[in-house]
Amino acid sequence: MDSGSRSTVTSKRKKETAKSIRPIKKSSTSNRAKKIDADWWKNAVVYQIYPRSFKDTNGDGIGDLEGIIQKLDYLNDGTPNSLGIDAIWLSPIYPSPMYDFGYDISDYESIDPVFGNLDTFKRLLKEAHKRKIRIIMDLVANHTSHQHPWFLESKSSKDNPKRDWYIWKDPIDGKPPNNWMGTFGGRAWTLDKTTDQYYYHSFLVEQPDLNWRNPEVKKAIFSMVKNWLDMGVDGFRLDVVNLFVKDSELRSNPRKRWIARPFDQQNHIYDRDRPEMHDILKDLRKLLDSYGDRMSVGEVMMEPPGTSALPASYYGAKGDELHLAFNFAFFYTPWKAEKFRDVIKEWEKYLRDKGWPNYTLSNHDFRRHITRYSKGRETTARAKIAALMLLTLRGTPFLYYGEELGMMDERVPKNRIQDPVGIRYWPVYPSRDNCRLPMCWSGDVNGGFSSGEPWLPVFSRYESVNVETQSRSIESLLNFYKKLIWLRKGNEILKKGTLALDYDSPPGVLQYTREFEKKKCLIILNFENESKKIVANANRTAQILISTHRKPEKMEIPVVFEIAPYEGLVLEY
Repeated sequence: MDSGSRSTVTSKRKKETAKSIRPIKKSSTSNRAKKIDADWWKNAVVYQIYPRSFKDTNGDGIGDLEGIIQKLDYLNDGTPNSLGIDAIWLSPIYPSPMYDFGYDISDYESIDPVFGNLDTFKRLLKEAHKRKIRIIMDLVANHTSHQHPWFLESKSSKDNPKRDWYIWKDPIDGKPPNNWMGTFGGRAWTLDKTTDQYYYHSFLVEQPDLNWRNPEVKKAIFSMVKNWLDMGVDGFRLDVVNLFVKDSELRSNPRKRWIARPFDQQNHIYDRDRPEMHDILKDLRKLLDSYGDRMSVGEVMMEPPGTSALPASYYGAKGDELHLAFNFAFFYTPWKAEKFRDVIKEWEKYLRDKGWPNYTLSNHDFRRHITRYSKGRETTARAKIAALMLLTLRGTPFLYYGEELGMMDERVPKNRIQDPVGIRYWPVYPSRDNCRLPMCWSGDVNGGFSSGEPWLPVFSRYESVNVETQSRSIESLLNFYKKLIWLRKGNEILKKGTLALDYDSPPGVLQYTREFEKKKCLIILNFENESKKIVANANRTAQILISTHRKPEKMEIPVVFEIAPYEGLVLEY
């Protein structure tokens, strides 16, 4: 955000703060179902909303909580006319100076006025729960904003009681304490001239890291978490969960072969994945489990393409840490059936029986998968195959707003880039703004997102790629997602069944079986633009539950049968 934009937002925020920010009072949500479903997150379809880009109701060009409330029926009104999602993951909505758009929090216990206030959030909880939609909040606890009161106290003097709430270190020969680099570029240490010590920040200078080796930090964060849980929040997505604890001796990371970006020239063994983090997660799990039906999902940072072993380790040896950990391997998987099968096999192998899988193809930090896998006129066909895979695998699927429409990344002009990483590395790095464009609701001005100037440009194809238009088209990607999600919601095999991969399927075909209580579903996905011959074990009769090409009807499956280019189908037998 440029200085002019930031000062305008800050001025507005100051005027509204007094009336909109007040302490949280512990309360319970009256509309929570009396019957506790502790494992709801295993059966749920989760939908990530980037609030700034979802729906603006006051014309300032920035999405808000009222906009989410107004679109809850689109997400799930209890009928197949809606998308049918079960939970919303909200990217940060806490007060923030917005250097990293909410991932730099200045107050953990309130709502930024740009999104609304606590009353609006409570109403969102109430209205969502009425529709059986759970709310998952983003928990950014590795670092705070440099404007958080804790950091302002910490930096005020070396003997301040909160000095040790952050990571401070004396210079060594006039230089930073070690060689750690910031994820967003530059050194991870910044010298504070007032006290002549360096403070550590994994990301921006404006995002100082908390010192999780200090028990007072853990106590304060857990207290904050409890406040939100008491209010009725259903779970938390933990931002960069493997970065919380750093090496106690702050040793320098070993170097590795030369790579363009300095951050990637190190093996990050001392600034992340420290063993002490697992005890913290066990305690957090105990807190969440004490409520009966709350959950956690963690973002585990690793070098691409990564290994399933790392996120699997954050479930805990006894399955007593995170409920879920994101495995981002799909983000780096090329459009090949065999490559996806390899990722699924590895994820299942490392999780075994101790953890429940989850899959996602897009989020707010990566290129949308529709963009990654686009190929001219084949793009929508590929999008349907990707949706079938994501929503029929064993595990919890996470969708990213707009993927059900086929929204794609588009390069944001230099003068409109907001993302600090995009600004720093332009034009080499494609800004994260490209995947955060406003949601397209209609063919009206600004895609129906806002009556004012949107904070980011609207997707150029909004006149056809929008909710209103696609809702009227039987063959649209949106209606395919609706049918698929509602099928999954009503089918115990797809929600709870075991998974067996088929290694004898023809090249370009991903095939697997789901089984639950002696009933089976066979999923066949053709990733290529040519027909394929499928060899069945024996003649049988099956019900087509959903298909990209066929009607939902009974089908006699011969020993050998043919599927069309980019055909996907789910058979129950």
